[in-house]
Amino acid sequence: MMFERRPLPAGPTGRRALIAAVALGVASAALVVVQAVLLARVIAGTARAGSSLASLAPMLALLAGVAVLRAAASWASDTVASRGAAAVRLALRTALTSKLLALGPRFVATERTGELVNTLGAGVESTDAYVARYQPQFALSFLVPILVGAAVLRADLLSGLALAATWPLIPLFMYLIGGMARRRSQAQWTALSRMSARFLDTVQGIATLVTLGRADDEAAVVASTSERFRVVTMEVLKVAFLSALTLEWLATLGTAVVAVELGLRLLVARITFEAALFILVVTPEFYRPLRALGAAFHAAMTGREAGERMSELLDQPPPQVIGAAVADPQLDAETVARTDLVFDDVSFRYSPDRPAALERASFSVAPGTTVALLGPSGSGKSTIAHLVLRFMEPDSGRLLVGGHPLGALDADAWRRQVAWLPQRPHLFHGTVLDNLRLARPDASDSDVERALVLAHADRFVRALPGGLRAGIGEEGSRLSGGEAQRLALARAFLKDAPFLVLDELTSHLDPENDALVSDAVRELARGRTVLLIAHRLTAVSGADHVVVLCRGRVAEQGMPSALAAQRGLYARMLTAAEGAV
Repeated sequence: MMFERRPLPAGPTGRRALIAAVALGVASAALVVVQAVLLARVIAGTARAGSSLASLAPMLALLAGVAVLRAAASWASDTVASRGAAAVRLALRTALTSKLLALGPRFVATERTGELVNTLGAGVESTDAYVARYQPQFALSFLVPILVGAAVLRADLLSGLALAATWPLIPLFMYLIGGMARRRSQAQWTALSRMSARFLDTVQGIATLVTLGRADDEAAVVASTSERFRVVTMEVLKVAFLSALTLEWLATLGTAVVAVELGLRLLVARITFEAALFILVVTPEFYRPLRALGAAFHAAMTGREAGERMSELLDQPPPQVIGAAVADPQLDAETVARTDLVFDDVSFRYSPDRPAALERASFSVAPGTTVALLGPSGSGKSTIAHLVLRFMEPDSGRLLVGGHPLGALDADAWRRQVAWLPQRPHLFHGTVLDNLRLARPDASDSDVERALVLAHADRFVRALPGGLRAGIGEEGSRLSGGEAQRLALARAFLKDAPFLVLDELTSHLDPENDALVSDAVRELARGRTVLLIAHRLTAVSGADHVVVLCRGRVAEQGMPSALAAQRGLYARMLTAAEGAV
């Protein structure tokens, strides 16, 4: 499956199906030639003196059999092409999803969610016309005219030369019109992607827009974007209709040229009736694949543009790993619980034209301790968390786990031993039980109940209609912020990972939920290694070690021994963080 940048993955099933579809199409064309030969002989035979219908019965039966075979070959070609397109769509979705997971949140954060969703959804679906119709027809547009032209050339040299002279006109006009069609299709796909991205942003922020009284203004913008898409779509249709008219006219002109020269030669007996009839029957089949290619071309243009975007995604280079590959240690819970995490002069920047998000940061997290990252927004705390979670790789320096470079270890094996609780946890559309068992699919009902109790989430879950089987909506829309956070905590309890990354869990909660979540966090952190991200002094009162960050650098770090001493140290640390390093 070829696009302009690179071949997109089709999978062995998809490739075999597309090859089979082309082969069946060629077989159908060959049967058309046989059918035309038989038809010409039958009609010419009826015109001969003394012939009877009974004498033509075997040939009529053979003609009927060929017609049935041709219909079966055409049906099989379309069916196989459709199944091949389905296999290609599956391969595309698998490859794109795997690629986005490998690129991680660092890359996804630079893209518009609505545009990515449109590419993985409508974009992949739009490749159906490209794969099932355009690609097989593209091959048939060369193979079938060669087959039919060879048969005509064998029957009559002059008619074969007439077909050969008119055939290039259709690809030439397709090329000329195709450039215009492609520009329109590019504009249509861009408009659709932007409209999808804008609409998703609007839906996600509808509550904020209503609160600020900007809903009507945003509705006007959405309407304007939709109107732009309508205009671009109509331009695409105009070009498609113009192209169809041109191709039909050229095919009709070519057929008329052959018919006129055959008629004139029949008048002077320069060609037999049987040969002339055979050529007239197969001439439309000579042009049919080219006409079908023109129609498929416009239907496939959206899929082609979507394929260009998919190629861009698949061509994205994976994150570079610092450090040589090593034999993976046994990353089980017991081993990770005894393993330290070391940042050794780690630096990272999101793009070359932006300041470093992290610059030569050095600190360590000892097994079974809580290390708090303290600092203002933009100081590098979330960058450290993303590096620990292997969402991205450091540009320089070493990030070590038990003496091994973290980037050289198996990412999935490491993440199975890490529980991440962001400030706003993501809950998926589904039931409470579905969301909890994402952490441990084989968890029993008693394990789930215990996790809910530890997270202080059992009461509100029991109060939901359906309890554990209650739907919570996309991103937990049917839950309050505190309930969603406690459900995420229950998921962490159920995972029972030895390493925790906690990102300011209580900053947006009311006092009651703050107390419940804080109590659950203390229970969750017991006996585990914790990396705690915080913005407030009160959130790190129980930390064993504090690392203060400012503008991507470690401004100060300490290990206070008593709360009174901590408060004085914290005040000094915050002063350093708010000033220049």
